[in-house]
Amino acid sequence: MNRFLMLLPLALLATVPHAQQSKNRVGLVNVQSVIKSMSGSKTYLDLNAKSSSDLKARQAALQTLATKAARGGAADRAALTKAQQDYAKARDSYVKQIEAAFKPLATKMNTAVAKVAKTNGYSIVMDASVAAQTSLIVHANPGVDLTQAVIKEVK
Repeated sequence: MNRFLMLLPLALLATVPHAQQSKNRVGLVNVQSVIKSMSGSKTYLDLNAKSSSDLKARQAALQTLATKAARGGAADRAALTKAQQDYAKARDSYVKQIEAAFKPLATKMNTAVAKVAKTNGYSIVMDASVAAQTSLIVHANPGVDLTQAVIKEVK
């Protein structure tokens, strides 16, 4: 009995490293690269580019109107208000169109990401550009980049 009690702490200590080892693997995917490589993405990409340039032009016009309204009268302020409302409507319309165009691409891509992740033993897969922009990931081994495998899967 004493021998058993003496060996019990050793047995417990031997199991601690196994409990601390995590089997979770984190992978990264460059979502924009995957989307660009997908068939059917042209509509989404064109709409994204069109909305970006249109909204940028509208914003520049708003800046000009804001400068005029600051110096001018009621008519200039009314024109600014109308332009701001038009900008908001255009932005909302573009958001709806972009979401509709992206939805089938996202579904296909997410399915491919899940399959590649499961096949390769990854528990978590993140968008590489979002992780980089937010400084969520400071360093990643190039071996955790699943972009090419996902591109191969979606084709």
